[in-house]
Amino acid sequence: MRGKHIDSEVILGVDTHLDIHVAAAINGAGILLGTRSISVSSTGYLDLIDWASSLGHIRRAGVEGTGTYGAALADALKGHGITVFEVNRSDRAKRRLQGKSDPTDAENAARAVLSGTATATPKNHSGACEAMRIASVARRSAVKARTQAINQIRALLVSAPQDVREKLWRVKAQDCVNACLRMRGLGITPHLSTLAVALKSIAKRWQFLSKEVAHLDAELDRLTRIHASKLRSRFGVGPNTAATLLSVAGDNPDRLKSEASLAALCGVNPLPASSGKTVRHRLNRGGSRAANNALWTIAMVRMRSDPRTRVYVQRRTGEGLSTKEIHRCLKRYIARELYPIITAELSELQAVS
Repeated sequence: MRGKHIDSEVILGVDTHLDIHVAAAINGAGILLGTRSISVSSTGYLDLIDWASSLGHIRRAGVEGTGTYGAALADALKGHGITVFEVNRSDRAKRRLQGKSDPTDAENAARAVLSGTATATPKNHSGACEAMRIASVARRSAVKARTQAINQIRALLVSAPQDVREKLWRVKAQDCVNACLRMRGLGITPHLSTLAVALKSIAKRWQFLSKEVAHLDAELDRLTRIHASKLRSRFGVGPNTAATLLSVAGDNPDRLKSEASLAALCGVNPLPASSGKTVRHRLNRGGSRAANNALWTIAMVRMRSDPRTRVYVQRRTGEGLSTKEIHRCLKRYIARELYPIITAELSELQAVS
């Protein structure tokens, strides 16, 4: 009976794309039962679930790209009581040996669930954390575009005639933009008239993007004051860093099993790099770089203004640690300090929703 129960279980693996998803189904013994392509739509998701259910009892599924192409499919599967695991792309060495195709990737996703390799819980995409992520994405893009705009203005002024440069060049970005906006004209030659049009156009773009950044900052401040008040109360944690940490953690607190899992998610857990008689650790280059930068920002603020942190930095410097090593230690300590606060915030958000 036990073997029959294992064989009746169907494990689904899905390789996701923009327009179509390719799925593979295996049983508890690892035997491939079939593959299927579906359209990326509600009808396609129901067709996939009906097909998999016709092969046996489906309880688990491994889905690639649960945060991008597979987000809607993961929600649909969870809505039917199926436990969804996030599956990473297979390593390149394995692909070189076995080749690559969408059905093969889908089958590998199912086998990753069967073997227990895939254990990550996908993030939910319907709560306050997702709202913070959306606002943060828009803000980062606006900040990047604004930086590009002022760099373009300065590049044009560097190569402009000396009198134009002296008239418009300012050290502060806002002052430089204001000078370009107040400019009425530079001359009647094609070169100078076109330069004036370009500078004023880019200056208007910079001004618009600054207003957009300010609007998004206000939105992040509002969201974090309502949904992350405990996190905001910690020294050095502002609206942007709080929103980044919560959005990376996700709306489901069960994803974070321990403070070490948060550290790994943020890429601040030291990795062993020992060999022979050498025993050492190295910096983790993985994890979310946005969350890593948020912890870096908090550490920088504390190193400058927090008396307790300044005493710690002084002591560790006396022990011979470099600034980078001290910074790495601080990011790890901050992750440990903020973990219970983040999980408490997420639990409250989950209870409200």
